Amino acid sequence: MINNSPLASEEKSKKTLKLEDLPDLLTVREVAELLRVSPLTIKRWGKRGKLPAIRINSRGDRRYRKEAVLWLLGMQANS
Repeated sequence: MINNSPLASEEKSKKTLKLEDLPDLLTVREVAELLRVSPLTIKRWGKRGKLPAIRINSRGDRRYRKEAVLWLLGMQANS
């Protein structure tokens, strides 16, 4: 029997998140997805100093260090 339910296809399309596969610098969207909060929340946390951002390029795009995100989760990065 073939299972063509929408739920079955949704489960197949979900990405499994592995911490060791994360880049050293994460975007606002990546951090928001990882922490399951809004990208706006991530930006607010940066302004309050809870999660410091690195500004790159002339637009001032934010990037976050993987170590800082893991620290916020109460984890340590593997060396």
